[in-house]
Amino acid sequence: MEGKQSVLQKIKPYLGDKAFYKQVAAIALPISLQSLITIGVNMMDTIMLGRLGETALSASSLANQFINIFHICCMGMGMGASVLTSRFWGMQDKHSLRKAITIMLRLCFAIGMLFTLATILTPQGLMRIYTVEEPIIQAGAGYFRWSIPCYLLLGFSLTCTIVLRSVGQVTLPLISSIAAFFINIFFNYMFIFGKFGAPAMGVEGAALGTLISRLFEFIFICGYFFLADKKIGYRVKHLFMKCGDLVKDYLRISIPVLVSDAFLAFGNSAVAMVMGRIGASFVSANAITMVTQQLSTVFIQGIGNASSIVTGHTLGRGEVEKAQRQGFTFWGLGTVIGILAGGFILAISDLVIGAYNINAETQAIAQQLMAAVGVIVVFQSMNSILTKGVLRGGGDTKFLMLADVLFLWVASIPLGYLAGLVWHLPAFWVYTLLKIDQFIKAVWCIFRLSSRKWIKRI
Repeated sequence: MEGKQSVLQKIKPYLGDKAFYKQVAAIALPISLQSLITIGVNMMDTIMLGRLGETALSASSLANQFINIFHICCMGMGMGASVLTSRFWGMQDKHSLRKAITIMLRLCFAIGMLFTLATILTPQGLMRIYTVEEPIIQAGAGYFRWSIPCYLLLGFSLTCTIVLRSVGQVTLPLISSIAAFFINIFFNYMFIFGKFGAPAMGVEGAALGTLISRLFEFIFICGYFFLADKKIGYRVKHLFMKCGDLVKDYLRISIPVLVSDAFLAFGNSAVAMVMGRIGASFVSANAITMVTQQLSTVFIQGIGNASSIVTGHTLGRGEVEKAQRQGFTFWGLGTVIGILAGGFILAISDLVIGAYNINAETQAIAQQLMAAVGVIVVFQSMNSILTKGVLRGGGDTKFLMLADVLFLWVASIPLGYLAGLVWHLPAFWVYTLLKIDQFIKAVWCIFRLSSRKWIKRI
């Protein structure tokens, strides 16, 4: 009996307490709901475009692969800055916090302009990166034309949202996403199918609906951030503040995050290139699978964001041992949530696939991909909460950059290419090998957490 009590006493600090779970839930639930709403928009887009056939669905999916590169770069810039802002918030050093935001926004503008120019100059060239099928290329180029203003709108609203989250402001972004959800669905329906007197624009209508919702989010989030927020107190004048003394620390912490997420984005695009060359059926099946996977992992994203913020605040207060214990608690949460998410995907897979107007070949591939995702998501949950959360919150960004780049480009992409285009394996194994990095990182990161080397000084 005493032995059992002794074991319980040893593991009790790693189980967390009520205050810890309340803190995590207060951050994770609004972020998860916001992600759920975003995914709901994507799901409605795919269902609406799926009614127009595989060409429209594939064109939108592949065009968004390039846009998603910028989206992930913004996540990298925002989450990199969040490592600093959450730590500075824990220290209550608002002046340094504002400097980090200024560097982030300047970098966001520069990268956003590069993507904008690329889309203006060669929309068809961008589509040819992903597919050789001319009808899909032309439809995707039309989607790009309406997406040109979206880069800067998305960049500023997303990075400002991440900074607000890092100081505990999670409700306002949720409200913005709820409103944007209904705006997007309404205008997508109007312009895709030509309702309420509008022209039937098909794929281009989906892009126009997205543009309108992006404009709303920009006005709502950035208007509040620059004009009304009192917690951070960031104003337009701070865009011109001197922040050279923080650039070195910002680059040391944030650039590995940006590089990691950028290479991850390019890697995901390379995965999309492999899928695009397998055929339109595989691309369409993957578009369906992606939405379901995103739907099942919203809470994983929420816990991941919460773990980064909580870790940053804890280390900012100088509580190193507590941060180490919390890291193991987050890893345990990731394992449990991953198992639940995998079961959820397998349970709803037939229902989701049946909602789309697709041919028998696409349906069969989608079923195999759903089965693969149901397994992969368990390991994805375990490593995501560590890599994008705890370890990143500890400032261990160089290690994470190495892990993301190495396993994706050395293992996943080569094996996926061989499986799909050389060995012609079944879709289940093609997708599993394309995502093999998720399995490897799940093991590697637990060793990193145990080593305690992830806790860095800022």
